[in-house]
Amino acid sequence: MRKQPPMTSRSQPRRGAIAVLTAVLVLPLLGMLAFSIDVGFLLKKRAELQRAADAAALAAVVDLVPDPYGNQDLDKVRATVRQYAADNITDISGFTVLDSDITIGRYDPETVYTNFTILDDGIFDTVRVTLRRDSAANSPIPLLFGRVFGILDSEVSATGTAVLQKASILRPGIGVLPFSLPKTVWDSKTDKDPAWSIYGDGRMDDGLGNEIPGNWGTLDIGTSSNSTSDINDQILNGLQQSHLDDLHAEGRLQDRTLIDSRVSYNLNGDTGLSGGIKQSLYEVFGEPKLIPIYESAWGSGGGLEFNVVGWGVVYVEDAVFQGTNNTYVSIKKSYTYSGFLRPNRDLSVTEGVIEGAYTSPVLVE
Repeated sequence: MRKQPPMTSRSQPRRGAIAVLTAVLVLPLLGMLAFSIDVGFLLKKRAELQRAADAAALAAVVDLVPDPYGNQDLDKVRATVRQYAADNITDISGFTVLDSDITIGRYDPETVYTNFTILDDGIFDTVRVTLRRDSAANSPIPLLFGRVFGILDSEVSATGTAVLQKASILRPGIGVLPFSLPKTVWDSKTDKDPAWSIYGDGRMDDGLGNEIPGNWGTLDIGTSSNSTSDINDQILNGLQQSHLDDLHAEGRLQDRTLIDSRVSYNLNGDTGLSGGIKQSLYEVFGEPKLIPIYESAWGSGGGLEFNVVGWGVVYVEDAVFQGTNNTYVSIKKSYTYSGFLRPNRDLSVTEGVIEGAYTSPVLVE
């Protein structure tokens, strides 16, 4: 019987080739693994900076709301930024936010959706915050494995920008002052001008000694049969759902849940001021209130009708009740921030917003 030749193994050379290949690839594979770990770590740290920057900007921009007299405390804004940064970044003791990394100003509505620009004039409504871990502040982030390849650390930063939204919608609960104010007077005034006065006999003084012709007085923000008691309640407690129901029932408002400052409508009013509202006015001295602004009026006495085209923010500076000819209420432009207001979501729109009224902040960058 013929013998079969012995079989020779071919696996040994192949096994050796795989071992050599593994030895050649192990270092690049380990390098890729180390790189992915470091990149993930840096992304995590950047996300933490971004969340902190957004939180700091949102909190600080609310501090930009002027007080009733138009003052803005920029030092308080910067302090809020630093406090929120420290509260949200806990792996560094005494996290530093550079002065140059806090930008405060007024956003330009014309470029808000194209090339966001912060202007340095007017009433400020924007805060931009940059938080960094680099050679300028807080030191770069040390890498876990990069140092094996001579890369010891990496610089990371994040920026958050928030703006105050302008209000355009009134909801029940917002403070109001049911007086009639002509648009021509409103447009000619700033918060730095003298207070203007509405007199008990229907006259109006521009605060500079000039009398403004016309019939001014109270407006019925509710039923046309408003009593002095209703006006007192409105001065003290603000706009209520029952007022909107009444306006809707009379066909003056289309929506019974809100008043939209972008939509014009007619309100009934009365000439002059009643002495019965004196105490209520005294109680709200210095408090920001929303006041209706009208463009035209017609009728007489209790049959006055006013075409309301917007709203503004004022506060009562003085009130005197000494007979018909020397009874007056003095008011000035003011500012307010309220959760009872709703914004116009389009930040580029400037028409129809309530001047001086702000509501919830929003991130834009």
